[in-house]
Amino acid sequence: MLTCDKNIKDLKVLISEEEIQKKVKLLAEDIEKVFPKGEDIYVICVLKGSSMFCIDLIKHFKNPIQLEFIRISSYGHETKSTNNLQAIDLTLPNLNEKNVLIVEDIIDTGLTARFLTDLFKIKHLPKKLVFTSLLNKKCARQIEIEPDFYGFEIDDKFVVGYGLDYKGYYRNLPYIGYFPQ
Repeated sequence: MLTCDKNIKDLKVLISEEEIQKKVKLLAEDIEKVFPKGEDIYVICVLKGSSMFCIDLIKHFKNPIQLEFIRISSYGHETKSTNNLQAIDLTLPNLNEKNVLIVEDIIDTGLTARFLTDLFKIKHLPKKLVFTSLLNKKCARQIEIEPDFYGFEIDDKFVVGYGLDYKGYYRNLPYIGYFPQ
């Protein structure tokens, strides 16, 4: 039987559920303003970490949306990015000349963000491409890239909750937490 080696009793709240929900609503309003009113938005949810953020975000959109999912991994079972991107599932419809929103949970090294934005710009040729992330960990950047929109800037903590995991655990927490070192 698989068990987690981190105890939830040691978890400290970094961003509360209430803070997250307020920020998600504001992000949705700001993001939707950059897309033409009434036009479809193809929302690309990067699994598994951004699933909760993405679902809460699209609840606030007024434009019609098409929701798609892709899977990319750079962490495995580690608490730091392995810098080894694994594209697990990149199956998408034709997005040429479409409005595209990529939804990510966290930008830290910037490698995944660069990979995704380059992939979409080169392969899919969207009409408009916007990249959003719930968390922005600028202190961990290895390459220069910034999301178009983000919810919270965080320092160098390994975070879990609200879709983010440690070895597959803690995704279900409604807040963002961290384990003190």
